[in-house]
Amino acid sequence: MPEQIDLFSASGIEATPPPVDFDPDKIPTSASVPIPPGTYDSLAPLATHCKSCQRCELAETRNNIVVSRGNPKAPIMVIGEGPGQQEDEQGLPFVGRSGQLLEKILGSVRLDTEEDVYICNIVKCRPPGNRNPLAKEINACRPYILEQIRLVDPKIILLTGATSVKGIIPSEKRGITKIRGTWIEWEGRQCMPILHPAYLLRNPSRDPGKPKWLMWQDIQAVRAKLDEIRAEA
Repeated sequence: MPEQIDLFSASGIEATPPPVDFDPDKIPTSASVPIPPGTYDSLAPLATHCKSCQRCELAETRNNIVVSRGNPKAPIMVIGEGPGQQEDEQGLPFVGRSGQLLEKILGSVRLDTEEDVYICNIVKCRPPGNRNPLAKEINACRPYILEQIRLVDPKIILLTGATSVKGIIPSEKRGITKIRGTWIEWEGRQCMPILHPAYLLRNPSRDPGKPKWLMWQDIQAVRAKLDEIRAEA
């Protein structure tokens, strides 16, 4: 049975009425401005806010904001850690070597990133030197990702890499190698932590038990879960 926990350390992300004095125009100006669930009626105004966002210091060094790519009605959402150099230059997530490998991984089980998948990141701006995002940066950006999840409404969420897991599940203390490949049920969605493609690039062996072999097991399980969900629907 899937492990059932509260992924977001919150009561859920269903749309709720905003506070009476809520001014959505101030959202991009400061992390102190909340983003209540239901703030956005579509992904377009969310992207507009992201493109002018100054909620954390990453805004000072970015070239481009990196919001998403893929199908906004996809059954699978892939949440990465943060943009790298090529992502920062192109304004799209997972377009470098890691992204190319991700495409191959998904394609190996007949998943199309233009049809079946919506791809985004925990933080929308590249951390300098590709360092891991700081907690305050993750916290500033988290409301955006929660709204993306609510609006896309995926059936399956893949948490790609340790930072993605910690960004979405702050209470999770186990390492990615301990929880990868396991299903976590939340709000009617099936969520799986998986190894980051960059980690696979550093560990190219396909031998049983190695990262690439483990990823092959995991992505087959994802395909099977999607087929199961579609059959039940």
